[in-house]
Amino acid sequence: MNLAEGVRVLEHAGLFLLRGAMGLGVAMDERTLELLEFDAVRRLAAARAATALGRARAMALEPLPDLDGVHERQAILAEMVEAIGAGLRPSFGGLGDIRPLVRRAAVGGVLETEELAAILDALRSMAELDGWVARVGDRFPRLGGLRAGMGEFSGLVAAIGGCLDSRGRIIDSASRRLALLRGEIARLEEKIQETLRRLVRSSEVKRFLRYPNFTMVGHHFVLPVNKEHRGEIPGSVLRASASNETVYIEPAAIGEQSAQLSLLKAREQKELRRILRWLSALVGQVADSLLATIETAAELDLIHAKARYSLDYAMTAPAIEGDGALVLRGARHPLLEAYFRGDRAIAAEPSPDAGDLSGSPRVVTPIDLALGSAYRSLVVTGPNTGGKTVALKTVGLLAVMAQSGLHVPAAEGSRFPVFDQVLLDVGDEQSLEQSLSAFLAHVRRITEILGLASERSLVLLDELGAGTDPADGAALGRAILDELDAIGCCSIVTTHIGDLKIHALSNPRAENAAVAFDELTLRPLYRLVIGDVGASNALKIARHLKLPEQVAARAERYLAESKSGQLPEWELLVQARKEAEDARRRAHAAEVESLRVQEAFARRLVELEQEARKGDVLAQARARLEVGDKVVVPRLGYDRPGRLVRLDHRKRTAKVAIGHVTWDVAVDELVPQNPRVTGPDSANEPSRPRPTFTPLNETEE
Repeated sequence: MNLAEGVRVLEHAGLFLLRGAMGLGVAMDERTLELLEFDAVRRLAAARAATALGRARAMALEPLPDLDGVHERQAILAEMVEAIGAGLRPSFGGLGDIRPLVRRAAVGGVLETEELAAILDALRSMAELDGWVARVGDRFPRLGGLRAGMGEFSGLVAAIGGCLDSRGRIIDSASRRLALLRGEIARLEEKIQETLRRLVRSSEVKRFLRYPNFTMVGHHFVLPVNKEHRGEIPGSVLRASASNETVYIEPAAIGEQSAQLSLLKAREQKELRRILRWLSALVGQVADSLLATIETAAELDLIHAKARYSLDYAMTAPAIEGDGALVLRGARHPLLEAYFRGDRAIAAEPSPDAGDLSGSPRVVTPIDLALGSAYRSLVVTGPNTGGKTVALKTVGLLAVMAQSGLHVPAAEGSRFPVFDQVLLDVGDEQSLEQSLSAFLAHVRRITEILGLASERSLVLLDELGAGTDPADGAALGRAILDELDAIGCCSIVTTHIGDLKIHALSNPRAENAAVAFDELTLRPLYRLVIGDVGASNALKIARHLKLPEQVAARAERYLAESKSGQLPEWELLVQARKEAEDARRRAHAAEVESLRVQEAFARRLVELEQEARKGDVLAQARARLEVGDKVVVPRLGYDRPGRLVRLDHRKRTAKVAIGHVTWDVAVDELVPQNPRVTGPDSANEPSRPRPTFTPLNETEE
């Protein structure tokens, strides 16, 4: 496929562009969520849910398009994380998915005892959750707000609990009629058993029995009789054994009592059905409130699962801004980290672009990145083993997680805007079924992306311009970058094409980034270096992988020949950009240092002013000293104050008594205690009585 064919494919994007302009695309692009493997993140959260309800909600997580919704999700999750950290963990024991049972009761269906027992367990669990929400509500108001969606079902709990025992069986006291019937049944069964015991002990009957005891077939008491003696005991044969050696006979002696017992048991069953209908009707009466409470409990379980996921993986709450910049600090790919930990919730293998992991510790190297303020487009370059695709997916996946109300595996200070779309094209999209080449598949995907993207979108393109002739790929890639620039969206692309590196160097709204690579060991470092341009290092890597030397040398010769006579345009641009970036960093450092000096000068000025003010206050206090005032003389090393017994303001001398000793000191050495100072600082100072003069021989100890 050549450049002209590629452009023709892009022309079909008109329909998508119209759709994007009309704002019809609300839900996040499903293809992007699939490529980012967001479903695996859902499974990681779902695995930490306590109930099937919470797991279902976790698997249905979707990124929200509105700022308020994202803020609310993040805020309530932060409260749950704090609550768990404080030891305030909710309990979900007994909370099952009873919604089908409640809906059936709402339309008049009759629930069985085990179904009512399941509802009772769920009601008790929801009551515990309601109590937990009430307890933490003052400290965590958003969690406390969930109580508005929880109903009060103590009456229903009392009704069902008063009819069922711990095994889910209706108890005798469920109704007066049931108690009477079961009393009659028990007495009649005792009579029947007494008759059977007498028959079993009888020598006339005992010799016909297979074993000397009676048993039951259904609700009928029977005797086990040898088949050859079946006619010896009057009665009805109800069943034979599998070997036909034993027949089970209901003796005629208990026939009338047995018929009466069957009648009583039928009445018992009728009463039991009446009780079940009554209890089911009670459930149906509160069906709407009960279903709403179940949904609230499921939401609480989802929040709890997300909080556990956050704590397990040392995640942080991202700052969410409507149209702010995307800033990642120490961001880690969550699925790669889960794989390295051996988390059973996912079965995905690490991306091949993660590099050779066999000889290195299994840890995810964090990346730092900023996008959307100084520049809105980032062109990432580097060797094939450098983790460019992982970095691309990390950015996209964390953006989707943040908008889905999840915390992110990144350091504090990470910020996210709310994107209307996160759009990704990555990997080998070749389709044998549709007879599409990888290049054609990529162009079709980019066509969709250009149709969906807006100025509020994040576009992520992997290996832009690859899969075709380098010249055609470079031209098409630059055209796509220009289109993204015109749309005004945030974008990150990875590439090996030199012309696309030049695009970032020549566009003030774009920036280059390189994946760090150790040229001595020829191992990728998986870090993003913003402002740098990465080389593919193909020949060095080929030599490291034991490519025959004659082949590598010939390749170097061909490379040198291809570059001869060409102006190193992009190298000059790289150098100019680096110099500009260095100058910017130096200017920023100088600005920071200048601000630091200004702040230090301002603090020193304030200190000097305070010292001067203290000196003025002290001078005023010394001028107002009188004999008998308490003073401290720091030079003497005494902590306790002395008493001023003599003062000469003209000579600036004084005599101070400390204990039984008097000292001659200068007035400027005195520090008055509780000084009487007039002026602005003493205007509101309460007056105090003047001290009484104490003679020298009466000084205080």
